[in-house]
Amino acid sequence: MSKTTVQDVSTEPEPEPQPEPRSPRTAAEPRTVGGSRAFALLLVITGAAGVLAAWVITIDKFKILEGKVSGETFTPSCSLNPIVSCGSVMESDQASVFGFPNPLLGLVTYGIVICVGMSLLARARFPRWYWLTFNAGTLFGVAFCTWLMIQSLYEINALCLWCSLAWVATITMFWYVTSFNVRNDFLPAPAGVKRFLGEFTWTLPVTHVGIIAMLILTRWGSQLWA
Repeated sequence: MSKTTVQDVSTEPEPEPQPEPRSPRTAAEPRTVGGSRAFALLLVITGAAGVLAAWVITIDKFKILEGKVSGETFTPSCSLNPIVSCGSVMESDQASVFGFPNPLLGLVTYGIVICVGMSLLARARFPRWYWLTFNAGTLFGVAFCTWLMIQSLYEINALCLWCSLAWVATITMFWYVTSFNVRNDFLPAPAGVKRFLGEFTWTLPVTHVGIIAMLILTRWGSQLWA
């Protein structure tokens, strides 16, 4: 019986056309690395999901503010009940932690992710410092989303569906970018970890999102659909 190895979406780089002969790379010239088509598409899709969530939240936030000025009450379409209530989250102090609405930050940062993905589709290659900076950005994003998730569950006591979409997008891109850097020796890791990430990177975001889903169900349970 033959043995088939399942490769993760970002394991192997896209085949590239043979470049023209050139002089050997000097020691001062940094190594540059591109990503596979699947990895690039993953960045574009998760970045687009984040932009969509940030855009909808931004529009609803403006409508809430406009309603307050005109003496009316605007209820976002994703406010389904007292628990699944986007409006409650948008009007909380945590929704403007940097002094301006959080989704404005998302519009910029998720847009950057799309740009990186599109650059990889165009066969761009980047040095180690670029990939590590990108990884640091996704780490900040997943840490910020984790803080917002904790605030939603235990302080605001409400859940925003569009925020949840942004959480999933950020978690997915973080784990795949980290996996990419480990497998390209930009982040140190044992050989066993590299082999695992070469085939099973998908298990990390699935497990991460699954833990968040369990926390949500444990916190509210059937109230989510009440």
